[in-house]
Amino acid sequence: MKRFFGNLNFTLGFILSLFIVMMALTSLVWTPYDANSMDALHRLARPSLTHPLGTDQYGRDILSRVMVGAVNSIIVGLVTVGIGISLGVFLGLISAYFGKFVDEAIMRLSDLLFGFPAVLSAILITSILGPSIINAMLAIGIFYIPVFARLTRAVAMTIWEREFIEAARACGVNEIYITWRHVLPNILSPLLVQATIQFAVAILAEAALSYLGLGTQPPFASWGRMLNEAQTFMTLAPWMAVFPGVAIALAVLGFNLLGDGLRDTFDPKMVRKR
Repeated sequence: MKRFFGNLNFTLGFILSLFIVMMALTSLVWTPYDANSMDALHRLARPSLTHPLGTDQYGRDILSRVMVGAVNSIIVGLVTVGIGISLGVFLGLISAYFGKFVDEAIMRLSDLLFGFPAVLSAILITSILGPSIINAMLAIGIFYIPVFARLTRAVAMTIWEREFIEAARACGVNEIYITWRHVLPNILSPLLVQATIQFAVAILAEAALSYLGLGTQPPFASWGRMLNEAQTFMTLAPWMAVFPGVAIALAVLGFNLLGDGLRDTFDPKMVRKR
């Protein structure tokens, strides 16, 4: 723990990420108001003791909606990164092990998927299946598959050339066991770093898709959707855009710093410098 928290990036990222996660967990059991409860008498109310972050055009409490929106962002991050890791690592290990034609086919498929960014994929998918948070997560998750496949392939190919792999083969250990027991554990560190960074990107992508109307649909709270609704009232109620924008910035900054801190901690070169 001293090694991790001795890194400033990790410490700041951990604090910000923990704040976002705790806000999301708290919203599951308590919010100041019902996030979807409308109050016509308090429309566009300024931040006050009654509504610390003010209200929106329907009189809904912005603090409550920001808290509930954190749950939505974390779920999107977990699901999309989960899709990317599960399929990407599998394809990357196969590519590194078989090589030749199999490796070439998987890498060219990755290049094809890279040609369709997450937002463009979401537009394509939602135009066919309709806008929803499920389709948005599917689009972002598909975009992550080649990210993790390429990383897994690159690291696994170096592991397969190591002496302890040759020693395991000499002892008669089968290839599947070697992959599970020796290769996979040695690529977990870069995968963890990449997953943390892509988690932040997923939050930003979901906010962008919701802002475009392709992600979370009303009346469910989403930071991106809140920004979309706030653009009409920027001069009357700027707090409608400021607070969800700050939430997105803190979440993305926190997980990015956390990923940078993990990378610095796991990198032997950085450890020797410290």
